[in-house]
Amino acid sequence: MAQMWRAGRVLAVRLGGRGAARLCSGTPPKPPASSAASLLSFRPQSQKQRRRREREEAILTGQHSPAEDGALNWTEKQRIEYTAHTAPGSKKDTSLPFPSSYSPEYVESSWYQWWEKEGFFSPEQHERLPHALDQTFSLCIPPPNVTGSLHLGHALTVAVEDALVRWRRMQGHRVLWVPGCDHAGIATQTVVERRLLRLAGKRRQDFTRQEFLREVWKWKNERGEEIYQQLRSLGASLDWSRACFTMDPTFSRAVTEAFVRLGDSGRIYRSEALVNWSCALESAISDIEVDSKDLSGPTLLSVPGYDNRVEFGTMLTFAYAIEGHDGEVAVSTTRPETMLGDVAVAVHPDDPRYQAAHGKQCRHPFTDRLLPIITDPLVDMELGTGAVKVTPAHDHTDFLLSQRHSLPRLTVIGGDGNMTAACGQWLQGVKRFDARQMVVDALVERKLFRGKRNHAMTLPICSRSGDIIEPLLKKQWFISCDEMAKKAIQAVEDRQLQIVPHYYSKTWRNWLSNISDWCISRQLWWGHQIPAYQVQLPDSTHIQEERWVWGRSEDEARQRAAVKYGVKPEDMTLTQDPDVLDTWFSSGLFPFAMLGWPEQTPDLQRFYPNSLLETGSDLIFFWVARMVMLGTELTGQLPFEQVLFHSMVRDKHGRKMSKSLGNVIDPLDVIHGVSLERLQEKVQEGNLEPREHLVSMEAQRKDFPKGIPQCGTDALRFALCSHKMQGEDISLSISQVLSCRHFCNKMWQTLRFTLGVLEDNTTPVMTLEQTVAVGSMERWICSRLYSTVLQCEQALQAYELHTATSALYSFWVHSLCDVYMECVKPVLALQPDTKQSVRAQQEASSVLYHCVSMSLALLSPFMPFITEELWQRLQPFSPVATAAAAAPPTLCLQPYPNSSQLAHWHFPDEERDFLLVQEVIRAARSLRAQCGLTKEKPAMWAVSSPSQAQVLLHFGSAVWTLSRISNLHIYCPDGADIHPTVLSTPPPKGSLVAVVDHTCQLHLHIQSGVDVNRQVEHLSLRRDKLLPKLEKLLHRQQAPDYQSKVPAHVREQTDTKMSALQQEVNTIEEQLKLLQETQTAE
Repeated sequence: MAQMWRAGRVLAVRLGGRGAARLCSGTPPKPPASSAASLLSFRPQSQKQRRRREREEAILTGQHSPAEDGALNWTEKQRIEYTAHTAPGSKKDTSLPFPSSYSPEYVESSWYQWWEKEGFFSPEQHERLPHALDQTFSLCIPPPNVTGSLHLGHALTVAVEDALVRWRRMQGHRVLWVPGCDHAGIATQTVVERRLLRLAGKRRQDFTRQEFLREVWKWKNERGEEIYQQLRSLGASLDWSRACFTMDPTFSRAVTEAFVRLGDSGRIYRSEALVNWSCALESAISDIEVDSKDLSGPTLLSVPGYDNRVEFGTMLTFAYAIEGHDGEVAVSTTRPETMLGDVAVAVHPDDPRYQAAHGKQCRHPFTDRLLPIITDPLVDMELGTGAVKVTPAHDHTDFLLSQRHSLPRLTVIGGDGNMTAACGQWLQGVKRFDARQMVVDALVERKLFRGKRNHAMTLPICSRSGDIIEPLLKKQWFISCDEMAKKAIQAVEDRQLQIVPHYYSKTWRNWLSNISDWCISRQLWWGHQIPAYQVQLPDSTHIQEERWVWGRSEDEARQRAAVKYGVKPEDMTLTQDPDVLDTWFSSGLFPFAMLGWPEQTPDLQRFYPNSLLETGSDLIFFWVARMVMLGTELTGQLPFEQVLFHSMVRDKHGRKMSKSLGNVIDPLDVIHGVSLERLQEKVQEGNLEPREHLVSMEAQRKDFPKGIPQCGTDALRFALCSHKMQGEDISLSISQVLSCRHFCNKMWQTLRFTLGVLEDNTTPVMTLEQTVAVGSMERWICSRLYSTVLQCEQALQAYELHTATSALYSFWVHSLCDVYMECVKPVLALQPDTKQSVRAQQEASSVLYHCVSMSLALLSPFMPFITEELWQRLQPFSPVATAAAAAPPTLCLQPYPNSSQLAHWHFPDEERDFLLVQEVIRAARSLRAQCGLTKEKPAMWAVSSPSQAQVLLHFGSAVWTLSRISNLHIYCPDGADIHPTVLSTPPPKGSLVAVVDHTCQLHLHIQSGVDVNRQVEHLSLRRDKLLPKLEKLLHRQQAPDYQSKVPAHVREQTDTKMSALQQEVNTIEEQLKLLQETQTAE
């Protein structure tokens, strides 16, 4: 704060008149030293502002990429509703006919109510799990404000935490995830005040405190459950029986206990000090609730309580008369209204320019007060002319100077933002920014005004009210943070507390090393009233000093006061402090207060410390550091073992999602769908600046011309978890969520196919242990599943959720659907008239069942609704061994797949070899496309090495089926005797060739009727793409330090890549030559 205002204060001292002795050098004053510093600190913010303007201009002018133009090219899907009568909390009927397509409305109906009623989210169900482990996993949800509604930042928190919670629960851990809601002192009081003004035309001051609090509780009881219902709609598997509101009686007792203990230990103290004051709220706020707004020059801003906007970003200069000299002191300030509170001018004792000024005085023009010129090494000689005006009651640095020099502290702005009686009758009661112009006018009238200029500055803004912060001198309660902060730093350095990602550890250390004491008083009615009491002793006519005691109740406080002051309890008067505690004080107790602290409850003993704290990185100071400090101080233990930070969610234009920008997306709108008209209505309902309003409306029209489609909860959660959450901001596009809805439909259709196979199957599905993969494709898909399970294990353990979702998507879509299901269709279509065909079909159906069933379990933490729906429909076909009566009835309590149970399905050679098969299939499809073959199944020739020939023979049926060819002739120039089917003669001359790699090519003989011109065009385009790549690699190799700086294995990879590219270019040249000869012949 001192820096915020200090940058706007520059002073020059000069003397005028005949024969006046000069008190400063004759050289012109240097530009303020702070100018360069302020520019340096200002530059990053100016760059942010420039980027923000560029993004806004791109929106307004339509400058966005073609990819974005079609980002939401969607058509309304058929909405299918679940219409069966199911009593709330009863299990959904999955014996009904399977709908033809995926519909979120149908899938998400009824499941959550059943989960909740059955107590599946309670840690008590852990004892009933056959696979239960003696391990605990506990955490709390960052409690959203009772006033709020969820946004995508909340949705990300829920998606990440619920994925981890469901994963641990399925692993067999005893899991507790506690829901909570914060009373949000300032926000809630503001909302209720506005409501009363709108409905009853009354202000808070028209009620008694108790009457007003009844109105707040009435509002809370009406609206408080909304946030919980939104969490349920996101599928959050919270234990609702332990839901915790920070104003509940049990939680309030914990808050009181914390205050008393901290007071008894000397951590809490009361002091008069400068605080960040919001005049709009008439309350103090903490440092981290102050936003900084950088101004490059004159800027008109809206300020609460003012009809017209107020100008900031200017510097005004006026003069003080030097007492006893015919001269003046020119003072520059950004806040001329505070000059009524000036009590001194300070200079550095070693500054040669002001040696003659030591001990002299200036005359205040309005109060006639004498202002001493003092010396102090705290003054920066390079700042301006090296002299500063001192206003102790309204500036942090000046307050320090007043302590060192016993200067008076004159408050000239009151808590309501109006000028005080100390300013004189002409200003008393005038609003501070109205007084600004009156002071300037008075200075002009007295011929003391010396000018006004543009000035870059940083303005402190109240994040709660939008008001301009006023540093005011107030008696408040503070927490001494130094010692607690040192312990918090040490905990991270000793690895007792692990912060993920690790680079936040540096931010943690830097901030806590420079922490200020925490002002915890708030001048509100809604909140935890401070359990401190002012004591008035008998026969005291006036209070020399404040006497305070605290206690868990007024009776306890009275007993404490009696002991402290040696007076009978009944002979004194106690008055409780009307202030309430900062909301973040109670939030800081959440990890242990939610478990019943200070009572040693079973929950506290079992689940504290929490296993994990997961939250947004923007709360590292607001909440996380305070929880660590308070938890360590009050319980003697760290409140959690790990802190996991996720990044900020931005819109697709890269802008922070903010109500002030009008670009916040309600997750319920993504889940259920919303029209453009409704989106625009929400912007209209907000209170945006005109430009922000324009940008927001235009962005919506361009991004969502038809509104937002219904995507469903599962698609939203999967899309959020698919982003790398550690380190990089998340730019979420609704088109990504829509793609995940398409994935849901892919899953749905996979189940339709699988159920059809299982219904037609005459033999039961074998158990996982009995299912032994024999066929080449079965061995491959089983090994792919093993690798996917292993990837998920490792990714979830490292909190790399995006790696797990990527592996699961790739397995389901690219391995299971695109490859295996296509390969087994011909097998399943065979008549089961031989033992071999029956065995092959049973193997294929069992493998298919287990791949689908296990994939659903793997996906369950990310997509709980669709996986439950599909898994339940799969259960009638479950092998007898896994369908025992003791097995949990829900997927969310099934064992999470682990790689050890699939060790017999690990075939690394098959996985490695199939990579070649996939490249051959790609090449074959490319050749078919070149020749325009859509229905025909031509024969092809593969020229390969002996080892590649073995692979192609092993996976022959897959190559034929997926390449859609009638036959694959294999020719090995280096060994034709490896297999009877391998040819000893090369493919026919005049064939088209596709290069697989440097030792394998695919040949397709040109048939009559093939469009030769199209072939030439296709090959020419391919060559034109390859040549720049080849040239780039060649240029890299020719760099002078290539051999010395590039590692050998990288050089080897580059050589191999170049060889393959060169060979493909040569092959294309040969083919083009051949085709040109064909054209000539025709």
